[in-house]
Amino acid sequence: MDSVYKLKCTIDALFGTGVSRQLPKKLEITYSKKNGRIKSVFHEEKLLCTLRIDGGLAITTYFAQILLKSKKFAENCIEVDEESRPFIEDGKSVFCKHVTRCGKNVHISSDTAIVYKNKVIAVGKAVLSSDVIPFMKRGVAVKVRDSLKNNETGVKTP
Repeated sequence: MDSVYKLKCTIDALFGTGVSRQLPKKLEITYSKKNGRIKSVFHEEKLLCTLRIDGGLAITTYFAQILLKSKKFAENCIEVDEESRPFIEDGKSVFCKHVTRCGKNVHISSDTAIVYKNKVIAVGKAVLSSDVIPFMKRGVAVKVRDSLKNNETGVKTP
């Protein structure tokens, strides 16, 4: 199976049909030496995502910003207020009381982009679903895995 086709199918399955149209044309794909599976995907020497063993994708903030051009991908995002933005950019978790908008495709353990004014500031793993987050006033909504601070220092994300 073609690697780019497999990547597009995975993106559409995880984030919504048609989101893969935002995928850049020139991709560099690295493969595992042990089993030959796709390991990670780069665009212009910037990491877009890595494929997990369970079939999921670990996306970076750079890739999330590219995918945000799709309206369907916006349903996988959480928007936060200005008060919490600097903490989230530093890699801290997102608390429910700071969420101003929550996309309907945010589910427990799904990769979620954290957005402030149409700019992706972090990416993480959702702890709660979109049904619960708007009604909670305390507790963690998303555990941040990759933030803008990591990208500025040049640290490669997994």
